[in-house]
Amino acid sequence: MALSRALVLLALCVLPGLVGAKPIGKPFHVQGKVYCDTCRCGFETSATTYIPGARVRIECKYRDTLSLAYSVEGETDSTGTYNILVEDDHEDQICQSVLVSSPISDCKSADPGRSRSNVVLTRFNGVVKTKRFANNMGFFKDQELPGCSQLLKQYLNYDQQE
Repeated sequence: MALSRALVLLALCVLPGLVGAKPIGKPFHVQGKVYCDTCRCGFETSATTYIPGARVRIECKYRDTLSLAYSVEGETDSTGTYNILVEDDHEDQICQSVLVSSPISDCKSADPGRSRSNVVLTRFNGVVKTKRFANNMGFFKDQELPGCSQLLKQYLNYDQQE
């Protein structure tokens, strides 16, 4: 009888700690691409180029106050792709990839509609993979390239053919 009481007491002391514990796991790897919108149209086209050396930040904010809880920066490789390591599970926080800077002098203005991308950085939603993909983000070229009008007309004509 004393043994069963001891086991119940032990269970009452240990189980609440286990239930509230954060899952221990591998860090997340956030991947995405950064491009230069050479035609200034707000989306990627066949004339789009990808930016090596662009700076990107992962930010996580508390939902209730929107104050910054976590931040880490990374840089794109020669293909314009970034892979940023994010430690810890960010449970109920709002996390985003955010453009920081472009090394291209005439392509430094972030597209307001494509300068941020939401990223879910928790395992509480049942997703067990550690790699997370963010939507591609872009900067506007100061002046659109020659030939962009023709390119956009091709896109419009394609829609009308269907």
